[in-house]
Amino acid sequence: EPPHTGRLALYLLGLRATCPPASPHRSLVTLLKYYLEEDWTGSRRHGHPLTSYYQYGLGVLALCVHHKRVREEVIRRLLTAQHHGKFGHSGNAVDTEAVVALAFTCLQRRRLVETGLAAELQAAAHGASKSMAEAQGPDGIIGNIYSTPWALQVFLATGSCQTEPAFGQAMAALLENLEAFGTAATMAQVLPVLHGLSYLDIASMHCQEEPDTLTAMDIQPPTEVPGNKMVQLVVECPLPWCYELRLYDRPVPVPTAASLLDVLQAAAALEPHDFKFHTQDTPQGPFLTQVLGLEARQEKRNYWQLLTAPNTPLQMGIADYRPQDGETLILRLSEW
Repeated sequence: EPPHTGRLALYLLGLRATCPPASPHRSLVTLLKYYLEEDWTGSRRHGHPLTSYYQYGLGVLALCVHHKRVREEVIRRLLTAQHHGKFGHSGNAVDTEAVVALAFTCLQRRRLVETGLAAELQAAAHGASKSMAEAQGPDGIIGNIYSTPWALQVFLATGSCQTEPAFGQAMAALLENLEAFGTAATMAQVLPVLHGLSYLDIASMHCQEEPDTLTAMDIQPPTEVPGNKMVQLVVECPLPWCYELRLYDRPVPVPTAASLLDVLQAAAALEPHDFKFHTQDTPQGPFLTQVLGLEARQEKRNYWQLLTAPNTPLQMGIADYRPQDGETLILRLSEW
């Protein structure tokens, strides 16, 4: 089982943000350092961490926020990956590049590296900021709606928010799509940006005794919308992975309020049971990893792209997107 690098890194970032009165987390910081080394053992066989460069970058960022030094070799691994364009595809690439840029900026700002390396990290972070601005779409979104807060954090952390036009355009797009951030993980990414902050600001927080003003909310489950809808589900697998492009094309009846994940589950229940899929749990929700026995693998540089016909990529995950009646959804094995 791969090390839980990203999960532990997110927990340590959250722990630091809560201003803990003592330091019972020292063992967790040590464990994260261990995970970073265990994670890298995957590069000997696969050429990348066992988890992902995103989780690896989160680990370095979390250690820096806790004012812990990181071995130069660990930092060089991320620098080399960035220079060789190994950070993924579309929104995933923006996520990873942003996390790594935040880690580089933190290490340089906290003076946890020597002067020469600090200059390299600063240049790499500003280079990432420029590439994100260039990746911005006409709608203001950078990568996808969930990667946009990460890019905005980089603009804020590097100071380019004051001079980069992409910042204002991305912020406007974010404010128009706040309803997309419905999970704790996605809220945690967007809330600092709405306050003009980034995860780097956690490192310089002045913890003081504050009154406990948090109150539990009685959240009512969404009301069921009566009726049904019909969604056309298509699975495409182009060359070189398949000889036949369209592997599945069938209408799937689902309740009106059904998400894309509900559509997939309903398709799997239809007779004959010829549709199968698998997902992987992530902090952002379930991630589609396998369809009809075809697995998307990082070492093959492919992934399952989600689109609405004819060719519009989805900006939400499978558990969040709710298709319209009569809509055609395409699962396409794509290369990054």
